[in-house]
Amino acid sequence: MEHRVESVTDIEKFVDAPGRKELVAEVRKKIDELGIEYLYLQFVSVTGRIMGKGIPADHWESIAKKGFQLVYGATMNLFVNRRGDYLGYGPEAAELVGIPEPETFMQLPWDKRVARLWCTLFRNREERVQPGAFLTADARGNLRRIHDQFQKDHGLQLRHGTEPEMMWLKKDESGQPNGGYSNPYCYHIDQFESLRPVYMRVIEYCRKMGLDMIQGDHEDSPGQLELNFTFDDALRTADRLATYRQICAQVAREFGIIACFMCKPFMGVSANGCHHNISLWRGGKDEMKALGNDAKKLPGMAQNYVYSTGGDNTFMPDTDDIQLPGKVGLHAIGGIVKHLGGLTAIGCSTVNSYRRLWDTGFWAPVFSDWGFQNRTTGLRVSAPGRFEYRAVDAMVNPHLMAAALIKAMDDGLKNNLDPGKPEERNIYQAMEAGKQVKKLPMTLGDALAALEKDDVIRSAMPGEMYRLYDEYKRDEWERFMATVTEWDLRTYMDCLP
Repeated sequence: MEHRVESVTDIEKFVDAPGRKELVAEVRKKIDELGIEYLYLQFVSVTGRIMGKGIPADHWESIAKKGFQLVYGATMNLFVNRRGDYLGYGPEAAELVGIPEPETFMQLPWDKRVARLWCTLFRNREERVQPGAFLTADARGNLRRIHDQFQKDHGLQLRHGTEPEMMWLKKDESGQPNGGYSNPYCYHIDQFESLRPVYMRVIEYCRKMGLDMIQGDHEDSPGQLELNFTFDDALRTADRLATYRQICAQVAREFGIIACFMCKPFMGVSANGCHHNISLWRGGKDEMKALGNDAKKLPGMAQNYVYSTGGDNTFMPDTDDIQLPGKVGLHAIGGIVKHLGGLTAIGCSTVNSYRRLWDTGFWAPVFSDWGFQNRTTGLRVSAPGRFEYRAVDAMVNPHLMAAALIKAMDDGLKNNLDPGKPEERNIYQAMEAGKQVKKLPMTLGDALAALEKDDVIRSAMPGEMYRLYDEYKRDEWERFMATVTEWDLRTYMDCLP
């Protein structure tokens, strides 16, 4: 008589992973020591929005083992398309299971009764097909698995940092945006000073939550600041950018203003970009930074304060040319240059993103090329040992972006892709001299078409993820195309007779 052998599911492996039981117990100690009453269990939707559930802290151990259930459509923000149907999943779909990661436990500095945990998502345990498997609609979980495979294949770790520009806007009497909180003077300390109460509160909360803040400045749009934190492992950086946005939203509530991450709220001034500075490393180690907190009484688990340090940066020059990245870096750049079209659909993910590319004179990346310190190209070597991916703005899903960049670099490394010579001229002058340069996609519709043709970048969205992203973004594009705007009215209302 045959006996059916039940395989261990992904969710069982995850819950029973070595050392996790001890971490769950350590979280209980933190809950009791810090007086935590409530827990946010959160994950990232297809657009980068923070989703999840809240539970009383009394139920921590049960939730840590069983997880929570939520409709699959939560990965699509539980929004409907322009025809009124739920995006991605219908009401008949099963419910996902979210399992909290104890090492990500962190007290919220603005309400110390509450803590948050990041979660990994799984298919329901009772599904007929792939029960308990990793949910491919989980952007954050996909990044972890894609980066793990990249490290196994190449022995290289992606470390990157982001430059999250955003605008602090005033409200009118009805609560609507009413211009920037400061004047559009780039690098002016007086304008930076005018937002000091705001950015100091942001920095305070960031340091409490493990973000090692390194520099900031006033940019050249109304109320526009850029506050940077130290680069790190791909997943931790993406998590910190998502956390940074949550912090800014909270600070905006406290000051009665608006934290605006929309790419281009104003024409005629610079947009909110989010350049990604990238490098690939061999070796190194993790080090903890207490960031002014009591190292023996941290307001969260130690993993939140860990940063990758040391090792061999493979992007450093390996020839006499100090401007030229090493061989690994060149092949990685080759992969990204080859896939800039498909990448643009992820880095410039909204209809509004392309206002940034069309508003001339503000250094937005429009061309598929690369150079050294050249802001007219889509990719530039910003300093020895790293390069800056520029075709990305503040609306980006950081987990999808990191995964897509890994896949592009993987292609470059596996196929020894040559990016060609770096362009040292202003790209417009180079084109006047006869250089043939491809433009990036200049609308969301064109970018989605480029992504559809790019198997490599689509592989950064495995399983159901590409279907979901494409469905969500095509609906967004169709909504725009089916909308009468103020421009239509101004241009055509009185054009005849």
